[in-house]
Amino acid sequence: MISALPRIAPALALSALFALGVTACGTLATSPDWIGGGLEVAAPLREAEEEATAERDRQIIARQPTEIGARHILVMHTLSKSKPPSVTRTRDEAKKRVDEVLAKIRAGANFETLVNEYSDEPGSAERHGDLGVFDRAQMVKPFADAAFSLKVGEVSNVVETPFGFHVIKRTE
Repeated sequence: MISALPRIAPALALSALFALGVTACGTLATSPDWIGGGLEVAAPLREAEEEATAERDRQIIARQPTEIGARHILVMHTLSKSKPPSVTRTRDEAKKRVDEVLAKIRAGANFETLVNEYSDEPGSAERHGDLGVFDRAQMVKPFADAAFSLKVGEVSNVVETPFGFHVIKRTE
């Protein structure tokens, strides 16, 4: 009987509180007047910001061509989607490698030569990184956004996608 008291005591305490009219969730049902903001204020602001961003994106896309041509250098890492088994570098190592590629391009190195030396994309060396002509929907969003914002002959900064790190050169 004595060993049962510790288990019964919490139940007695709760029943005593209920008898006094105290409930555990009473404060959630009736909040003080000073509580506010939160979702009431933040949700409409966030929605307005998202709509404004989407409208800016639509305007940018409307000014761009429907199709372009480009070449790219793809540096993959162990977490890259569709990577060949031969790719064993970490993400940090891949980032360092693609930064090296971009520095060489900015210093005047030939893009096609660097494709052959650095790109991990299967078949890329034979095509010299050429992707042909494509529309925006054929590429993942970060790649398409970067490629379509370039002028003909211009080279992008490093672009990260699920496939790895890209340096893009617009050709058409």
